[in-house]
Amino acid sequence: MNKKKITKTLRHSEYYGMIECFDDLFQLSGQNHVFTDLMSIVSSEENIKLAFRNIKKNKGSNTKGVDKKTIQHISTMLDADFIQSVQSRLNTYIPKPVRRVEIPKPNGKTRPLGIPVIWDRLIQQCLLQVLEPICEAKFHKNNYGFRPNRSGHHALAHCYRLMQRSGLSYVVDIDIKGFFDNVNHSKLIKQMWTIGIRDKHLLGMIRAMLKAPILMPNGLVQHPKKGTAQGGVISPLLSNIVLNELDWWISSQWEDMPTKTKSARVLDRTAEGKGLDKGNKYKELRKSGLKEVYIVRYADDFKLFCRNLSDARKLFYATKNWLNKRLSLDISNEKSKIVNLKKHSSEYLGFEISLKRKKSKNVVSSNISKKAVQNIKNNLKKQLVKIKHPKGTLTREKAIGKYNSMIVGIHGYYSAATNVSTNCNEINQGIRNIIDRSLDTKKDGKITNKFLAKEYGKSKQVRWLNNIPILPISYVKHTKLMSLNQKISKFTEEGRQLVHENLSLNVSIIAKMLKSPIRTIEYTDNRISRFSAQKGKCEVLKIELEIEEIHCHHIVPIKHNGTDKYSNLIIVHKDIHTLIHLKDKEKISKLANHLDLTESQIEKINTLRNKVGNSVL
Repeated sequence: MNKKKITKTLRHSEYYGMIECFDDLFQLSGQNHVFTDLMSIVSSEENIKLAFRNIKKNKGSNTKGVDKKTIQHISTMLDADFIQSVQSRLNTYIPKPVRRVEIPKPNGKTRPLGIPVIWDRLIQQCLLQVLEPICEAKFHKNNYGFRPNRSGHHALAHCYRLMQRSGLSYVVDIDIKGFFDNVNHSKLIKQMWTIGIRDKHLLGMIRAMLKAPILMPNGLVQHPKKGTAQGGVISPLLSNIVLNELDWWISSQWEDMPTKTKSARVLDRTAEGKGLDKGNKYKELRKSGLKEVYIVRYADDFKLFCRNLSDARKLFYATKNWLNKRLSLDISNEKSKIVNLKKHSSEYLGFEISLKRKKSKNVVSSNISKKAVQNIKNNLKKQLVKIKHPKGTLTREKAIGKYNSMIVGIHGYYSAATNVSTNCNEINQGIRNIIDRSLDTKKDGKITNKFLAKEYGKSKQVRWLNNIPILPISYVKHTKLMSLNQKISKFTEEGRQLVHENLSLNVSIIAKMLKSPIRTIEYTDNRISRFSAQKGKCEVLKIELEIEEIHCHHIVPIKHNGTDKYSNLIIVHKDIHTLIHLKDKEKISKLANHLDLTESQIEKINTLRNKVGNSVL
């Protein structure tokens, strides 16, 4: 699975001095504070600069809206002009039409995406940064989708725990029909008002965003009366606000139901590293005859876990009615159902989960879903064809790199399935002949990349083509999922410290680096090995790097007879790389001030500048 990592937004917040402000918003929201003047924070110079930085790092920043502009059109503006332009737009906000695109889905259908113009994305980011800490303090702990430091694996771990440790064998699967297309605008604004967001100008902006015209692929313009466009920066937060009410309603039926007796009190065992102990409370509640239920939600995909069929049936119909009456949302009767996990499996986030009898108890059994297995087979086969017949600028080396990145990504996510080895063996049956026969691969070779050698070096299934390893899909084992530590948060000092303590190498970045081999095979391997050895951090700044920030520096330049050997490479932030090679004193001074370097960091940079033949800072 993708390892926990500090978010780039956390670093950016620290850089622009907004972190204390966001902490205050989070704390005040937790105390049920009412916010009537948020626009002063939204329109502050620091928040706007932070929004630009976050948008610029987003891979969608170069996606064009209806005005055909990207982040590059904004990047050339002077600071003062840029700030003034954003503040002016915030003051009298009228969104441009959203460009509708249809993204193909594996089942042959399409998923609609709404692409706002770059200026509107920037405005949404300004709002998101201020609204997120307020909403985070209000969101339920069992909501895992599109939230900082939470993932699908955390949601899955919670399901496993409820099934195996709590013994809940019935699950209510409810599929909301066209959720994103049917969000009630007025209800959403009321929900924001209820959680304390009462800045009328800001709420007016949200309403304007929801009502933004949609330019359809056929050229027609639609004016939405309901729904929130998938693809907008702020859309995931708004969808969580809508369904937050559902989370708390379900929780009020059991988890948060108050008890009166002293023996049923909740025990705080956080000092023992165990969190809150609600065992006595739940024993008391079971005597009351209430319906035991727990919700696990990821975006609009949620499950209700129950102890028996009777409770499951009651909750199915109660939830269906509540969604309709409270949120004006309907469910798909064809896709919604009650599942006995001892007899059948339930699909969730690309997995099929069930309970199997092992000795004297029921244990979780999970597989990669049949739909996901077929998609993986198809995608790997297509990439193998590209390896065999590379076209245009795609070299065989790059095609293999992309294939290997796919394998690493598949293993990273689906190793959460208890039967992942069996599932991947099945996938291997469908592609093995292509690798062994059509590609004329060899069985002997050496994996020089340290990360890949560690993960796949002991496998006898690795094949080589042009001295490049082709990773085996079937060489994988189940990875035990870790439950989320609920104290982890980017809006508290303690929470941030826990984020830092849980840092480990981000495998998804390794997968992305494998996609695009640069220069020589030796350089590609050693670049990833160095990144792995530095645990994904800049050698100078000691901060976690995102894929766009990673630069590999030759200590002794190639033009000075430097090599691509591991010992001659270091990974640095792209701004540090620029500073190492800069000669213009004015630009050096500006960039150094921008980075706010410490003495030890300057000393390291000077050592590196000396090696490339530049004067010290």
